[in-house]
Amino acid sequence: MDANIIMAVVLHILTFIAGLLLVGYVLVSAVRSFVLPRGDNVWLTRVTFLAVLRLFWLRTRKAQTYEERDRIMALFAPLALLVLPVVWLVGVLAGYTLMFWAVGVDDFYAAFSTSGSSLLTLGFTPVNTLGTTVLAFSEATIGLGLVALLIAYLPTMYTAFSRREALVTLLEVRAGSPPSAVTLIVRAHRIRELRYLTELWVQWELWFAEIDESHTSLAPVNFFRSPAPDRSWVTAAGAVLDAAALMCSAVDVPRTPEPQLCLRAGYLALRHIADFFELSYNPQPLPTDPISIFREEFDVACAELAESGVPVVADLNQAWLDYAGWRVNYDAVLLQLAELMMAPYAPWSSDRGVIRKSP
Repeated sequence: MDANIIMAVVLHILTFIAGLLLVGYVLVSAVRSFVLPRGDNVWLTRVTFLAVLRLFWLRTRKAQTYEERDRIMALFAPLALLVLPVVWLVGVLAGYTLMFWAVGVDDFYAAFSTSGSSLLTLGFTPVNTLGTTVLAFSEATIGLGLVALLIAYLPTMYTAFSRREALVTLLEVRAGSPPSAVTLIVRAHRIRELRYLTELWVQWELWFAEIDESHTSLAPVNFFRSPAPDRSWVTAAGAVLDAAALMCSAVDVPRTPEPQLCLRAGYLALRHIADFFELSYNPQPLPTDPISIFREEFDVACAELAESGVPVVADLNQAWLDYAGWRVNYDAVLLQLAELMMAPYAPWSSDRGVIRKSP
């Protein structure tokens, strides 16, 4: 057999395999992104969202106020979700173009036209052989399936978003806007005494468990912004965790397991979300490691609690050590998530940079 013929056959086989692998990679990426019931950082999905995010960051540089930046970023997650199936379809289109050419379509333009006609079920390019017919049928099925996959999971994502925002909105009634750990404790003490907070710790423990599952398996939900520009799931989580840490360290009440369980559920959830986004933090921090809260800020918070009638422990030095021992578990991830999600101002979370540390 002529060497040129052999080379041509090998080239067609390799091209077909390359197209098949490309289509297979797109399908696996789609399944891992939305069907796999666990957090999976898919390269194609991540690159798509980062590309769209960079465009939004460029746009937000011209914004004069946070409210304007928030309005711009509110479109990020929905638009990125619309771009994602386009990226999938382009990958499938390219892969089938290679396969159509490999099975005998005359040139790449004709292969591209046949692939596009099949993918979009337009039917303007006829197929005349068994091989091209099988490819056309399979491409049309895959194209419809990818679009249907995203549409089917949109209600799931918005359900997770709605469940998340219910407690975030309710927290404004209890902790003010922006949410404050001190305000949360003071209002609880004034209205129904501190026993009232036991129910809140249980509710937020369940809330943390839910976002741990939903915000790692459905990553776009992380970037769905709250309906009001001054609310954010990140700052709400920080306020509740700080309130629980203050209750376990500075407030002079009998120790109960509910705030401690809420704290553990909270920092584990934030860490798992940080792991998904490949954020760096120390998974085994020491209680004496530095945190972003200054001792002076802690003393001011304790003074505000005492002025409002909340019983505060006498030994503030030990209280500070206890508080820092809790805060160190979520300090780094809270600040990084607040920056990543462009969270609104809130004390002890988005009001300080990722780098700022107390001595």
